[in-house]
Amino acid sequence: MERWHLPSIEASGMREPRVLFSQPEFRGVLIDLNRGDELGEHRMYEHCVLQVISGRLEVSGEDGEMECETGTLLTFVPKEARSVRALEPSRILLVLAPWPGEGHFPDDREAESEEVRTQRKSAEPPDD
Repeated sequence: MERWHLPSIEASGMREPRVLFSQPEFRGVLIDLNRGDELGEHRMYEHCVLQVISGRLEVSGEDGEMECETGTLLTFVPKEARSVRALEPSRILLVLAPWPGEGHFPDDREAESEEVRTQRKSAEPPDD
């Protein structure tokens, strides 16, 4: 068994989140946000559980926008668009499952091949 007291763990902010645990089944990440900090619109490849440990957030998703206070728990399905903005200093816990979700890390060879094809095509002389 592992145990955490989430309000007392040091986390240095949204640029350096604190990974609490990471296994193929799930990953837990603690993030501190200052007032006005945003996790702009994004999509994750995993199921996501977001818990507001402290503070107050504005969360936007495909179903609209809402304010969420301490104690709020939200769930998102994979690839669901969302954004988060701190209305006051806040701490959130994200649990992502499975970790990583299918497609989270693209196959580097496929991405590189597409980039090489794009570069090659742009370097070709135009058809006459």
